[in-house]
Amino acid sequence: MRIDHLGIAVASIDESLAFYRDALGLEVEGRETVAEQGVNVCMLPVGPSRVELLEPLGPDTPVGKFLSKRGPGIHHICYRVDDIHEALVRLKAAGARLIDESPRVGAGGHLVAFVHPNSSGGVLVEISQEPGPEHSAHPSQGDNS
Repeated sequence: MRIDHLGIAVASIDESLAFYRDALGLEVEGRETVAEQGVNVCMLPVGPSRVELLEPLGPDTPVGKFLSKRGPGIHHICYRVDDIHEALVRLKAAGARLIDESPRVGAGGHLVAFVHPNSSGGVLVEISQEPGPEHSAHPSQGDNS
């Protein structure tokens, strides 16, 4: 397990790049729209981890609501796991409140799931598994939950 990325809510990716790209010197790894989560995403590598800039597609999206309530800033921390299904079972068994009971496809085709901040000291936690041909959003065997 390692830190995959820090998600940072911003009003505008283009305006935020003046700091992250131009002032800090980070290079843009990729940009995409993740319509299912209501965000435009920009990834900037920092060593083995990344900064993920999150620009809401509208005010009623999760990141849009976060910005209106708290303003720009750190939105979540994401941990990379080898097996997201196993990680979700372990979290649930430990009593964590899961926002996602099963993974969904996120930015870059990664399988992702979120853990409610009430379970993690007030921090929204995302777990992520790298995309690959052997990974799917639904396990091939029966669901044991």
